[in-house]
Amino acid sequence: MPSLLTALVLVISPASPARAASEPEHDPHAHHRMMASSSTTERSVVEYTIPDLTMLDQRGDRIPLSDFFDTDRPVMVNFIFTTCTAICPMMTSIFQQVQKRLGDDAEKVLMVSVSIDPEHDSPEALAKYAAQFRAGPQWYFLTGTLEQSIAVQKAFDAYSGDKMNHAPLTLMRGGSGGEWIRLDGFASAADLERECRTML
Repeated sequence: MPSLLTALVLVISPASPARAASEPEHDPHAHHRMMASSSTTERSVVEYTIPDLTMLDQRGDRIPLSDFFDTDRPVMVNFIFTTCTAICPMMTSIFQQVQKRLGDDAEKVLMVSVSIDPEHDSPEALAKYAAQFRAGPQWYFLTGTLEQSIAVQKAFDAYSGDKMNHAPLTLMRGGSGGEWIRLDGFASAADLERECRTML
């Protein structure tokens, strides 16, 4: 019995000083990993006003946002940055899965990923990121100035003040001028596909 108690104490006791000393004092991606461990999604219906800005997509083409979002196609939006190692790859992978699940219908949906780190995410960087996730022609990755990125984030109530503190979020709309469905948290590809198909 004493040996069993000793084993239990070793399992539940804090890390030894030697181990703690070898760990970094600050993990810039700890918040991302913590958020990624949560599977709760909160759904709400909201109204947003698209800012009158012109950004660049991954091809280097100029995208005037007001006209861009003035479409009858269903729209999906998220916020990412290419050097993110937890939340962003997961959100982008979910979009990729939705694209695959929609099949031929994917071309009927406008998918948009807005960089929250435009100072690093040039069109070239976004093009590589898009290729990594096999983004189809209906999927746009947008960048611009830092001020433009912040303006778009604020327009969608997605601005956290620090890219390392941003939370998983997907926004969807069925057509031009309609209300937006806001999904806070990691919505599954199946849930997003279902939302899309109700809008098609």
